[in-house]
Amino acid sequence: MLTLSALLLLLGWDATGGDLALARLAGTPVGFPWRENPFLVHVMHESAKNLSWLLVIALFAGIRWPLGILRRLPVRARAQLACTVLLSVIAVSVLKHASHTSCPWDLKEFGGVASHVSHWAWKVYDGGPGGCFPAGHASAAFAYVGGYFVLRRVAPRAALVWLGVALAAGLALGLSQQLRGAHYMSHTLWTAWICWVVGFAIDLAAAPRVSHLPPAQPAVQHAGP
Repeated sequence: MLTLSALLLLLGWDATGGDLALARLAGTPVGFPWRENPFLVHVMHESAKNLSWLLVIALFAGIRWPLGILRRLPVRARAQLACTVLLSVIAVSVLKHASHTSCPWDLKEFGGVASHVSHWAWKVYDGGPGGCFPAGHASAAFAYVGGYFVLRRVAPRAALVWLGVALAAGLALGLSQQLRGAHYMSHTLWTAWICWVVGFAIDLAAAPRVSHLPPAQPAVQHAGP
């Protein structure tokens, strides 16, 4: 129900056309003044991406040598967690490279060459380089939301904290890219939803199956004659 509700909200946001309205708050006819901001470029973009990959490596190492809360997870669950993060990043990357949607900084309105075209207009080119939907950079944090499904079985409170941190970090990365003109808000929100769905799907496939067979009845011992 939560997944479906989030999807309906996303579709509603797409229908409002709010992407351009928000982009205009940061953009000007000659570009985005924050595009080369040192903090946004070097900290929120480059350093955040590098940190995310270090965490991915740590999660895979944690399958064999677990630390912290990973010790409470069986090997299978630790592997699920690491693979969920990696596959979420891959899913977003594949969709991004297949997209014809260009970034806000490529639009004519902001000094570029492209026209604004909905990312749902398949095979309709906007005149720009494309490859901007969904938000790849935000997946550096949103890819971790799938960890909620793994952790909730052993530590529900920690799972909620994990989810909250991943969502907050993803939104922060998405907003920093929006200020630079690299993405629209919908790109960030769709990345969050895609990563959530990937984590949910992997959990459905990997979660231990509960047997529905009736419990075996104890053998009845008959008294001798």
